[in-house]
Amino acid sequence: TINAYLVDGPNVLVTDRRDALNPQLDSDIRFGSMAADGRPTADDGDGGGGLLVKHTEYIELDPSDTVAAKYLRPFVGARELLHGTPRWCIWIPDDKLPADVANSPFLQARIEHVHHFRSEVAKDAGVRAAAATPWRFNRVPQPTSAYLCIPRHVSENYRYYPAARFEPDIISGDHNFVVDDPAGFFFALISSSMFLTWQHTVGGRIKSDPRFASTYTWNTLPLPTVDSQSRRQIIQAGKQVLAARALHPSRSLAEHYDPDSMDPELVAAHRHLDELVDAAFGATDGCQNRLQRQEILFTRYAALTPRR
Repeated sequence: TINAYLVDGPNVLVTDRRDALNPQLDSDIRFGSMAADGRPTADDGDGGGGLLVKHTEYIELDPSDTVAAKYLRPFVGARELLHGTPRWCIWIPDDKLPADVANSPFLQARIEHVHHFRSEVAKDAGVRAAAATPWRFNRVPQPTSAYLCIPRHVSENYRYYPAARFEPDIISGDHNFVVDDPAGFFFALISSSMFLTWQHTVGGRIKSDPRFASTYTWNTLPLPTVDSQSRRQIIQAGKQVLAARALHPSRSLAEHYDPDSMDPELVAAHRHLDELVDAAFGATDGCQNRLQRQEILFTRYAALTPRR
């Protein structure tokens, strides 16, 4: 039977979910933090006087302003995540403005700029309400442990969905999704061919590029229950993917996953990860192509979503 996704499998339609089909994936995937500081977009790369700080501004910061340095953190928007360009942000998550900020002309000027934008210029009610705390990002769901950072959309040419793991002192912008992932299990799953197959098949797109959505491509992922041994093996295989990337630390994610120049060790690490993830989905002899994975995915999805 050829279903609506042109796959020889169960005739099902995938619908969005607020919780995961597999409770092992039921996690708080959310947008990163929103600056709402008066820039045209959160990832335009310009100055502008708000909470986001260009690398040149960071380098040129007055070295005597030790207070400003105390509240600056690395910032990762969509461009920074994929292309590795350095950027910074003012990060003061406190509900009350710390007293020492008064000793930093740099921070004072930036905070005044954000207050003016949020109180006088912004149209969004939530942004205007945040004028009371102009030193804080408008949304501050920063992870408290090592976390998975997922770009909202990526090139259709990638053989794997390029995501990264960061420590909580690196701040992600709202053009990415974030989720606490202290063990690295989620990183390993999203780095697998099985996940990218599901993303390509049922997920949204911008033009022809895949667009991640937690409700459509993560919560609906029909992963069977993974036993503790398989989970440990998958996590370790994910670490091997990271180790292969680390062999070329100057490469960005986009360079690592350029389909014409992937490093053989990275390809080998992903193939090993695929063997384990394919097996977790029930593939007895591994999968050789996307079609085989699609057939398994829809069979699992049908089994996990009894018909009404």
